[in-house]
Amino acid sequence: MATIKAPKQGDGVTRYTAMVRIRRGGKILHRESRTFAHRSAALTWAKHREVELENPSALVRVQQGAPTLAELIRWDIDTFETISKWQRSKQTHLEFLERHSIAKANALALTSAMLIDHVRSRRADGAGPATVINDLIWIGVVLRAAKNVKELPVRPEITQEASSACRELRLISKPRKRARRPTSDELARLREYFASRNRRAQIPMQAIVDFAIASARREAEICRLEWRDNDPATRTGLVRDAKHPTSRDGNHRRFKYTPQGWAIVENQPRASACIFPYEPKSVGAAFTRACHVLGIDDLRFHDLRHEATSQLFERGCQIHEVAQFTLHESWNELKRYTNLKPENVRELKSPEALAELRSRGRQAIVVSAQPPSRAARQSTRRDRPH
Repeated sequence: MATIKAPKQGDGVTRYTAMVRIRRGGKILHRESRTFAHRSAALTWAKHREVELENPSALVRVQQGAPTLAELIRWDIDTFETISKWQRSKQTHLEFLERHSIAKANALALTSAMLIDHVRSRRADGAGPATVINDLIWIGVVLRAAKNVKELPVRPEITQEASSACRELRLISKPRKRARRPTSDELARLREYFASRNRRAQIPMQAIVDFAIASARREAEICRLEWRDNDPATRTGLVRDAKHPTSRDGNHRRFKYTPQGWAIVENQPRASACIFPYEPKSVGAAFTRACHVLGIDDLRFHDLRHEATSQLFERGCQIHEVAQFTLHESWNELKRYTNLKPENVRELKSPEALAELRSRGRQAIVVSAQPPSRAARQSTRRDRPH
């Protein structure tokens, strides 16, 4: 309830001061006052102000000021980057949003309409539908953290509302399945290029490219493999902290080497604890630079993992066998890396050959089903214990 005071001024004029207090559990969270010339004006302001401050966002705004989205993004990065150890793709996207015009908006007053307008402007500037959808994803992550950790009255659900509307308007979409595989000619050119530079290059890119195709390992995994984790008896290795959507740290998983992959590893010098003791970013940069020099368009180092997975299927491995090399946990994940080429699919047996196989199978069943001879039955009776 507001309090109205009416002290007389030095000139004898009465002024009316309305005082508003917000209490929670007997504690005063906020107080403010304003002076008016008329009592009715003071009462009206006090009543309206009390109603406004019932809104948690309004109370936070007067207590802490209105944080911008940029301030929340910076808080999220500074607070959780070292703890969560997220990938550089998330870090890069958060820092991009922090610099974007949408980040200047009041985070407490952010609406789905504002996010839709942001998506529309991003598409107009040339961003793809699969790229822009990540803007909404990371804004939602920041807003949920601010609500649950800082207890700010933000509305994370607006990102879902904006996402649904943008899908209907065809402004965003899921990324298309990538099916790029290097051709034999491209691989030959890359090997020749890296072989000509191996003497003066610090990173043995020829061996790493061949190993990536033979092992289906990511570039970061290749650079983390350790000699101590290899088992010569089973020809298996260990990927420490394997990639996982929720629990990467401590997610150590054993994988099977192909004969080609094991041979490449055995040829590496044992000069470090790691088999390939190099920086993953440097490996990726060297591969990208080689593709640029050779004029190979739209080929990434990660496409070698697609090539390796597809080759395993083309060699006749089953889904559960391929997963022991690639470490995919489900077929839905594995099929994203499976881009088979029709010319490499194994030939099917002719109907005549299949009919002959079935006939042989029936003959085997008939032969095995023949009753034993009379002499065999008599021999069985003699051998039976009395």
